[in-house]
Amino acid sequence: MAAFDTTRTTYGSTGLFGRIGTYFVAAAAAVMSWSDARTAKKTLGSLTDRELADIGLCRGDIEDIAAGKPVF
Repeated sequence: MAAFDTTRTTYGSTGLFGRIGTYFVAAAAAVMSWSDARTAKKTLGSLTDRELADIGLCRGDIEDIAAGKPVF
């Protein structure tokens, strides 16, 4: 006689709590990314034009740098 166990979850299935946890992790990562971009904009914005030129940037590059886009 064979028995079929139906109480086990499928491998790779995270269930309700796993999906909720994944949502909160993604939300926390988005907040951290936003905070990093805000800090980068604030720091680079506080530099003078001369200091920005010394590192090869201009004021127009600050938004791209904060967004993670390549400048060159």
